[in-house]
Amino acid sequence: MSDLGDLYQELILDHQRRPRNFKVLEPHDRSVRGHNPLCGDELLLFLKLDGGVVTDVGFQGTGCAISKASASMMTERIKGRTIEEVNDVFRRFHHMLTIGDASEEDQEVLGKLAVFGGVREFPARVKCATLSWQTLMTALAGDQTVVSTEQT
Repeated sequence: MSDLGDLYQELILDHQRRPRNFKVLEPHDRSVRGHNPLCGDELLLFLKLDGGVVTDVGFQGTGCAISKASASMMTERIKGRTIEEVNDVFRRFHHMLTIGDASEEDQEVLGKLAVFGGVREFPARVKCATLSWQTLMTALAGDQTVVSTEQT
């Protein structure tokens, strides 16, 4: 594996071992459950919003390294961001994982999240990486429906 591949793997493993914002957020404005039946990933996402800004975020759950690391890195990236900014990051992240060809601008906006670009080569793992994001989008829409990767 290349030095860059090793660095990416280590970043994912670090977030899997020590997830950031792994907490039940009380009080919270929204919470939504997410489930990936193929891998067994389970997620409960909590959001605190103020004037269209994600002021705090937390998650609890179990899952594979990619799922947990993606949720952890997502929470770091969206905290303090406007809903519009969060939607932009989601769009770029989803595009990178499903279509590929992330531009330099996309990579700059995604920051550390760009480490998940290689996941596109493993379609079953794309669902692991996007579970937290799909759950986030459902929460931002004000929907409380349980998110399943098999419904999207």
